[in-house]
Amino acid sequence: MSARATVDGSGEEPVSRIRRQARAVGRRLRDDDGAATAEYAIATMAAVGFAGLLVVIMRSDEVRTILTDLVRRALTFNG
Repeated sequence: MSARATVDGSGEEPVSRIRRQARAVGRRLRDDDGAATAEYAIATMAAVGFAGLLVVIMRSDEVRTILTDLVRRALTFNG
């Protein structure tokens, strides 16, 4: 450390402090800890939307009839 006086009285030269803060900001910008959480949230919202669409489709009489006939044929033994 040089004998020059510091601006804020912290004992650290302003240039050193700025470099240290810039490195800290750089580390925070490179940090992707929350990225996985955001991806899970987006995937969950997409799944909820798709489930809602399936519920609407499955409530229609046509689809219900098709599925009932399919299950009935699958369970009927024609031996």
